[in-house]
Amino acid sequence: MKKQVLQVVMGLGALVLGITLMSAVHASQTHTVTDMSGRQVKIPRKVNRVADLWHANNEVVLLLGGQKKLVATTPMIKKTPWFKTVDPQITQVKSPFAGQEIQIEELLKTKPDVVIAADPAQIKTAQEAKLPVVNAMFQDFAGLRKSVKLTAQVLGGNAPQVANQYLKTLDRNINLVKQNLNGVQSRPTVLHIVGPTDLTKVDGTKTIVDEWIKLAGGQNAIQKSGNMISVTSEELVKADPAVIIIGQTSTKQARRLLSQDDRFKNLKAVKDHRVYGNPQGAFPWDRYSGEEALQVLWAAKLLHPKQMQKVNMTQETQNFYQKYYHYQLTNQQAHAILAGDK
Repeated sequence: MKKQVLQVVMGLGALVLGITLMSAVHASQTHTVTDMSGRQVKIPRKVNRVADLWHANNEVVLLLGGQKKLVATTPMIKKTPWFKTVDPQITQVKSPFAGQEIQIEELLKTKPDVVIAADPAQIKTAQEAKLPVVNAMFQDFAGLRKSVKLTAQVLGGNAPQVANQYLKTLDRNINLVKQNLNGVQSRPTVLHIVGPTDLTKVDGTKTIVDEWIKLAGGQNAIQKSGNMISVTSEELVKADPAVIIIGQTSTKQARRLLSQDDRFKNLKAVKDHRVYGNPQGAFPWDRYSGEEALQVLWAAKLLHPKQMQKVNMTQETQNFYQKYYHYQLTNQQAHAILAGDK
């Protein structure tokens, strides 16, 4: 009898030990990251398959050298000319969308280890499908830094080291602007229009756009707060900015648009030919892009060419693409990006 009890106890002990060891092994195979919403997400320690549902973050994945891990992306990224130039394989990556709607069955077919997203509805859909979802959304430079580090944590491998290099590049460029603009008194008013389809949709204060306008030695012509806000044409005429920048279009197209619009053709910026398309690279530079590191230099040189004359934007753009995308832009390609051409 005692022998039987001993065998049962020993058996239970072995079972508990086995479960403990299995739990320990499982725990060693996963780790927890804190996403941009402050939520803790358990993800595999080794991530090989990433579904990135946020356009902008795909460019961050590319910047960190993790593009080969992408098993799902967005239709916009597959169509972005400079992304395709740098990473032709992106056209072969699945895009599990119907319009703006995520197709969860198609997403599940890609068997992602992790989903990266920014849209609340997409995050909820993926969570309901029991997928580990990391929210990477940010709204300012502090958020950009944090989101790049988070994405590097998800990707693993060399990505954290590349992220640290990138943050040094970002800080170097911001400090270069501050040094060159030290003592500058004139701060031209700048209007940033979101895109060419609606010239009354603009970026106000308390946004990353407002941050780089200030860093570049300008002041936002719109003093309402908010990202992609609608204003009236009368408000824009009253603001009468010294400089106008339009996202998602070229300088040539931006100038044509405004000069042919009866509402805006008499604005100071239009008459002075100080209308520009915002550079568009692997992702548009102006909003959620890792190429914000180049945006601050470009905008400062645009607003204060004399103080920034030693900064060669063609060279800066080529250096950035070589270092982070391992792609050597020609002078012509760099000029096209800087002019907002695709």
